Amino acid sequence: MERLFLLLYSVAVSIFYSMALPFLALFSLKAKYKDSIPARFFLWNNRPLKKAGIWFHVCSFGEAKAIAPIVEMFPNEVLRMTATTHTGFEAVSSYTSQSRYLPFEPLLFGWTQPQKALVVMEAEFWYLLFALAKKRGAKTLLINARMSERSFPKYLKMAWFYRHIFKQIDEIYAQSQTDKERLELLGAKNIKVTGNIKLAKLPLPTARLKKPSSLVVCAASIHEGEEILVFEAYSALKKEEPDAVLILAPRHPERFEKVTRMAEIFAQEQRFASQRYSQNRVMQSDIIVLDTLGELVNIYAISDIVILGGAFEPLGGHNAAEAAQFGCKIISGKYYFNQKDIFDAIEGIAVVEASSLTKRVLQHTRLKPTKIKSRTDLTPILESLNNVLSN
Repeated sequence: MERLFLLLYSVAVSIFYSMALPFLALFSLKAKYKDSIPARFFLWNNRPLKKAGIWFHVCSFGEAKAIAPIVEMFPNEVLRMTATTHTGFEAVSSYTSQSRYLPFEPLLFGWTQPQKALVVMEAEFWYLLFALAKKRGAKTLLINARMSERSFPKYLKMAWFYRHIFKQIDEIYAQSQTDKERLELLGAKNIKVTGNIKLAKLPLPTARLKKPSSLVVCAASIHEGEEILVFEAYSALKKEEPDAVLILAPRHPERFEKVTRMAEIFAQEQRFASQRYSQNRVMQSDIIVLDTLGELVNIYAISDIVILGGAFEPLGGHNAAEAAQFGCKIISGKYYFNQKDIFDAIEGIAVVEASSLTKRVLQHTRLKPTKIKSRTDLTPILESLNNVLSN
């Protein structure tokens, strides 16, 4: 039955791939995809990984950073890394030269090499990725596995399909008991609850910044449309706290230029001073646009209030633990469904409607400093992988 499914699925995705080729070629001309699409869909400068290593696969920048506590426990010579997004690829490239973009599924037949283990983060449910790795001798692990309340009904409708995927996964390490139960309903087996890996080892500051003497508000991982909410709240705050500083950190680097222009226009209208962090790291303006990657944790360390983006629209939210480790007062929107377990592990986060953001910022003295209540045990995952290496 599995052989038949493998054949039918492979034919289906190959047909889809062939039909999509003209569109992929067109999209590859865009700056955002000029590296990832040629590598993933045309294998441009994307050689196969060396054999006999531990292959870690992540999707994005956040996952690539979160997996560090596990990756750092193994010698560089056994590391094999793949990512889906451009920022994810840049992040995994810092671990080893054996880092690649993950090819689209039909291309994995000729690209995948025998490895000792395949370790996949969170919800990267690619059937051929697991099936081919397992077929070629790898032990297959899904770590930090999650299944949000919002996504679960959609997955449940396709449970017959996910049962085939989970047959290819040897071990699953889930974020919570709820995630375990939902995954079991989709056909997953051999599941252990280890907690959220993003809480296992949080990124520490790489530089000690000089904190402005005034109140510092960091609007972190802001998505399209959330800037307006932040500007409204900051404008109101400035009437009560004239020296308050706003550090605006867009979620996606391709939006740095646009957000910078928005900040400049807003600053001119309000008679504020603005600057780009990449051009001047001395914070002397009212508004600073954080237009560099890898600096957000340094900003958290000097922030009094963090407005955490990605949750004022139904996007799923972002990791609050990185700011909570410094005791920042955190304000989030209500749509944090992808980060529920992290939010549950933190005391003091203020969750508000988008329309109430300004009011809550003005009430910042009533907010409590956040505190992380629980961490994660990586021991079962590390033991499993060490057993693979010792055999």
